[in-house]
Amino acid sequence: MNPVLALPARGEGARPWKLAPVWMIGLPLLFFAAFFLVPLAVVLLASFTDGHGTGLLALTVGNYARILADHYHWEVTLVTFRIACLTTVFCVLLGYPLAWYLVRIVRWQPWRRACVILLVVPMLTSNIVRSFGWMVLLGRNGLVNEALLATGQIERPIRFLGTETGILIGMVYVLLPFVVLAVGNSLARVDASLEQASADLGAKPFETFIHVTLPLTLPGIMAGAIMVFTLAVSAYVTPALLSGGRVTVLSMLIFQQYSSTFDVHYGGALSIVLLVFTLVMVALAGRVGAVRGGVR
Repeated sequence: MNPVLALPARGEGARPWKLAPVWMIGLPLLFFAAFFLVPLAVVLLASFTDGHGTGLLALTVGNYARILADHYHWEVTLVTFRIACLTTVFCVLLGYPLAWYLVRIVRWQPWRRACVILLVVPMLTSNIVRSFGWMVLLGRNGLVNEALLATGQIERPIRFLGTETGILIGMVYVLLPFVVLAVGNSLARVDASLEQASADLGAKPFETFIHVTLPLTLPGIMAGAIMVFTLAVSAYVTPALLSGGRVTVLSMLIFQQYSSTFDVHYGGALSIVLLVFTLVMVALAGRVGAVRGGVR
């Protein structure tokens, strides 16, 4: 049999391969639509209804008007974003030096791998377990207060639990690895010849860092900061456990609407407000990072 005659007709054998990109893109899109867009649409629709009408007459902005008119919700929103912003700032301030140590200072590869493992392994532990651990450490008779009392730094125990300070400590601990990994990746990509050229031109190490290294690692800083902020602003477990019910954030308020009062309409409105505020903050941060990086 002539092998040429056994070849498939033009377009017949290649058709499955042409459809492969469609399946590769279509399946993730279907998954994204089914498990994100559809639930988001349900929440959005619920936020514009009150459960009393049908059809277009059921649509209302009363839930959002209630949020805007209630001073308590503005206070909760302020507390939520204050904790998220402070968590982001402290994670960047602590994460950058740690990333610098891992990438630039540590030369012995086994020790570097051990440090990375120690950094990543806690992320494999549930936030509930880690938050309970901080409840023990930050208690009145916890290790932190006992150490401060033993060294004479304080005269009586400090109340960490039930305060924004306690929540902030727990949030920074949980989210710090995201900044370290993002910044470390950016530092590893910085061409050492650029820093050497800066030094050859007479720049001091600090000037080289400010004008060369820092701008080149800014994308990593912004990526880590955005990840930390989005996770911090929507966190529930750590604020709920470390606050002891004395400090309320938006995620806790939303959970109360769904689990205690069973008001899915008002809870949906609070969820959309949190989502919109978060997207606005992330967009502003991305824009600032793009401008600082020289992208207009």
